[in-house]
Amino acid sequence: MTRWRYRWSLCVVWGLWTVLPAGMALGTALPALEELVAEVKPSVVNISTTKRVQVRPWNPFEEFGFGFGPQDPFQDFFRHFYGLPREQKEQSLGSGFLFDRRGLILTNYHVIHGADEIDVRLSTGKQYRATLVGADPDTDLAVVKIETDDSLPVARLGNSDALRVGAWVIAIGNPFGLEQTVTAGIISAKGRVIGAGRYDDFIQTDASINPGNSGGPLFNVQGEVIGINTAIVAAGQGIGFAIPVNMAKTLLPQLLKSGRVTERGYLGIAVQPVTPEVARAFGLDRLLGALVTEVMPQSPAAAAGVRPGDLIVAMNAHVIEQAETLPRVISAIHPGERCRVDLLRGKERLTLTITIGRDRK
Repeated sequence: MTRWRYRWSLCVVWGLWTVLPAGMALGTALPALEELVAEVKPSVVNISTTKRVQVRPWNPFEEFGFGFGPQDPFQDFFRHFYGLPREQKEQSLGSGFLFDRRGLILTNYHVIHGADEIDVRLSTGKQYRATLVGADPDTDLAVVKIETDDSLPVARLGNSDALRVGAWVIAIGNPFGLEQTVTAGIISAKGRVIGAGRYDDFIQTDASINPGNSGGPLFNVQGEVIGINTAIVAAGQGIGFAIPVNMAKTLLPQLLKSGRVTERGYLGIAVQPVTPEVARAFGLDRLLGALVTEVMPQSPAAAAGVRPGDLIVAMNAHVIEQAETLPRVISAIHPGERCRVDLLRGKERLTLTITIGRDRK
């Protein structure tokens, strides 16, 4: 009996050895993260903001039109019994990372929005008052700056377009005020649309992300930032989202120069998602592209001959997998650039050249 158990154990071990990936069988599937973390951690900062708000004391007579205004004949009465509106400070926490030795830090717009004071703490414990350089609410990105003569460690920006689902990543940030917290996971998906705005194109990861991680970096195993941690699914676990760093890289020149995004590409169309019925009508065996529902008069699309009912499937060889990704792709093209657009009109495939316009929004 013992002999059969021994033979069975050998069979199981041999079977696992042959079906597991070679790296995992050799014990090297999980990357060694200690050196990587030690290298990149100094570039990550904790951000705390303070906002001053006016808090009005409760007034039981307010529903009858009596308040604290200067024209109210009973203002002295209300001040005596209920007090005056007072200033209160609201504080919040977030993360960010140094990307330039001049003290420039990339973070989320929602981390610093409305803040009267922005304080940055480095991994060394040194704290600085930061100033806002530029912000873009549409993509939830912001740049702040600290002034120091010290030599600052900076993070290297990677290429988020080269990411593959399943790649190992680490997140570093300030969740719940727990400074310099490191978590690890993989890329769960790319191109996620979560309803955050018209330029949704999120990286999904199962690396633990919590309140306070916002604005912090998502690193690949080469030590490069490939995403800016931004959002979570509150009801779920292991579902976090990061802005692709390539989106930030395209906007940084404008944020640094003008403090905001002053120009985005514009095509002048309205689109809707492709349904299974629409896909079959175009002879497609899967859902693909963005269906044009409207072409604005005198727009770049109208000038190039785009028509309602056309199905846009690619722009500059970038395949449009779903309609929601098209606005982001268009916005990333500089106004005045000539763009190749591949579309289906019925069963006919056409290629148009369109000169991208400037989005005035």
